[in-house]
Amino acid sequence: VQLQASGGGLVQAGGSLRLSCAASGRTFSNLVMGWFRQAPGKEREFVAAIRWSGSSTYYADSVKGRFTISRDNAKNTVYLQMNSLKPEDTAVYSCAARIRPIVVLTNAIRSNDYDYWGQGTQVTVSS
Repeated sequence: VQLQASGGGLVQAGGSLRLSCAASGRTFSNLVMGWFRQAPGKEREFVAAIRWSGSSTYYADSVKGRFTISRDNAKNTVYLQMNSLKPEDTAVYSCAARIRPIVVLTNAIRSNDYDYWGQGTQVTVSS
């Protein structure tokens, strides 16, 4: 599975951005896609996850109600719609894919829960 993230940029606080993660290569029915972010000097943190099939999603508390993860199976693309952005959302955002079966998305919130990673895209929120 190859992943290509895009859509980052510079936005003012309160603004919105939509990130995209295009997947290519073999896909799996039990695929889980996740978004993570890493700010300078901080550890990578989980943002959101979605199953490739079904409607299950899961969010970090810090973004719940502001970010929405979605997918377009026909385009093999996962999106992260980010609204009401705050300066503390500034980070490099990366998408990841997990092909190992998982029962609940709450078990897919660590970096090592994922098998493939795309390159990051920078999101900068100015105050």
